[in-house]
Amino acid sequence: MSTIEVKVPDIGDFKDIPVIEVFVKPGDTVKAEDSLVTLESDKATMDVPSSASGTVKEVKVKLGDKVSEGSLIVVVETGAAAPAGESKPAAAPAAPASAAASVPASVAASVPASAAASASAPAAPQPAPTAAPPAPAPAPAVAGSAPVDGAAFKAAHASPSVRKFARELGVDLARVTGSAPKGRILQEDVQKFVKQVMSGGAPAAGAAAGGISGGGALNLLPWPTVDFAKFGAVEARPLSRIKKISGANLARNWVMIPHVTQFDEADITDLEAFRVTLNKENEKAGIKVTMLAFLIKASVSALRKFPEVNASLVSTPDGDNLMLKQYFNIGFAADTPNGLVVPVIRNVDQKGVLAIAAEMTALSGKAREGKLGPADMQGGCFSISSLGGIGGTAFTPIINAPEVAILGVSKSATKPVWDGKAFVPRLMVPLSFSYDHRVIDGAGAARFTAYLASLLTDMRRVML
Repeated sequence: MSTIEVKVPDIGDFKDIPVIEVFVKPGDTVKAEDSLVTLESDKATMDVPSSASGTVKEVKVKLGDKVSEGSLIVVVETGAAAPAGESKPAAAPAAPASAAASVPASVAASVPASAAASASAPAAPQPAPTAAPPAPAPAPAVAGSAPVDGAAFKAAHASPSVRKFARELGVDLARVTGSAPKGRILQEDVQKFVKQVMSGGAPAAGAAAGGISGGGALNLLPWPTVDFAKFGAVEARPLSRIKKISGANLARNWVMIPHVTQFDEADITDLEAFRVTLNKENEKAGIKVTMLAFLIKASVSALRKFPEVNASLVSTPDGDNLMLKQYFNIGFAADTPNGLVVPVIRNVDQKGVLAIAAEMTALSGKAREGKLGPADMQGGCFSISSLGGIGGTAFTPIINAPEVAILGVSKSATKPVWDGKAFVPRLMVPLSFSYDHRVIDGAGAARFTAYLASLLTDMRRVML
């Protein structure tokens, strides 16, 4: 008999993360990779798996404890393998909470999202300014509810991550009823409150107007309640955890951001021929370059030329400001069995297409296995949602806040294009560019997509 101490693994730069679920107790038998506890950061939930099979001798944490990398979770007594049929079944991988968006927050909604996001499908964090701005005033409650009461907000029984989540949505925690023991407010309680407000079911006192944290009463009709079973056979199927988490973020982004979508096409005839050649040359290395890798690389040049697209709106007591970013981290929507998430490739300006393709493959694999960590989905400044492998001619991707734009890509098709003398067959890819009209005007959006299309037509321009 020997004992193994299971500790919190490398979780990036996060510290003091609350324990929100404990799956085991002393005497339980576990197998390697069985989930022991669930942690919740401000961007994602993650399970800590057992590193060995055996019997749980001691549980060193309890619900609500805060842990960091290296914190002791449980002590497992090893020896003979756990009896068949008695081991604790592995819990489903924790779904990342952010876009949002972006789940790009976006392809599901086409999740940007940014699918991700905080509640969110991936919403990317704001880059730290060189000089810290004054602390923003409390945001008004979501969808026209009463302004946030600062003192009551602080007194609410909720974890730091739930408080951050509520602040991002502009929800006054003093008006949310907690469902956990002792009235503790969970993220699900905040989401439920948002849904009630959006459907007109929660009281709205006063209308917030204007800025990025404002809104105004929507006066929506209540959500219809229908007994579907009386019309025929039905099946109730719970939403995946990712979709539950991203839903509130997508609804917020769609309601709060004035979306406009610019549609365009790019001639990728020569680029596709180059891509095929490139894949043949790198076949033995196991690197497969997709058109998305070229899109990600080309987007850097476009963002440099149009810096307002590589920006975020931030709110200060003096008003709304535009935060222009000097880095180029690009999120891409990844399809998984549980929903869309948005991994982020950092410093794309410093990487070639082959390196981008290899990193995309690695991140997509982690996404499908539910192993994306918080750091894998943070820091994005622009997202791309590609449905080219599936079909369609155009769509409106939802922006992954706090980003101000997202690019949607549909299935390419060969079309007759007039070259000045005759119609010739060219491979054209549809582009759908959704943008925040508060930041980007229509002319700027049209110039952005036209410039991006020119880069895809002749990738040599990326070097200029």
